[in-house]
Amino acid sequence: MARPNVDPDRSGADKRSGSAGGVLVRGLLAGAAGVAAMTIAEKIEQSLTGRSNSFVPAHTLQRLLGRSQPDRDDIVMNWAMHWGQGIALGPLRALMAEHGMRGSVASFLFLNARLFNDQALENVTGAGAPPWTWPLDEQRVDLLHKAVYAFVTGYVADRLATGEDRNREHGRAFYDGDDP
Repeated sequence: MARPNVDPDRSGADKRSGSAGGVLVRGLLAGAAGVAAMTIAEKIEQSLTGRSNSFVPAHTLQRLLGRSQPDRDDIVMNWAMHWGQGIALGPLRALMAEHGMRGSVASFLFLNARLFNDQALENVTGAGAPPWTWPLDEQRVDLLHKAVYAFVTGYVADRLATGEDRNREHGRAFYDGDDP
């Protein structure tokens, strides 16, 4: 049986999905909203705890770019990596939302993608250390901030998505109303 949302005249393209450009733009917007929320949360947390800025994002970007002084505390490079990663990952969450993966579980899955992205880049470049080697308080703070990012990005991506929401149909697909 053919899926109702498939247009056979368009090489099997799924009608429920927006255009690739539309998903990209919505994702970039969602990512920007998420990183803005994460940055505000970080600044509030830092004002309460006295924790200083981490320059690991700057060091990571400097190493990726092959800079001669990869461990210089450069605020411009720090913000570029901080905002750049958050915005760049937004389209992944928008794509998830566009294909019906929405809500808190989808945002939780996306949180793991964000953590993997950070850790992969930081550890491959040698700018960071594996998170299990960090003090527990630093692990908690990082998870909290990345969760704020993931859930705000998810909220915005879910609201901007044009495709069907599979979560609304979950559990009803095989239930026809008759008791077994």
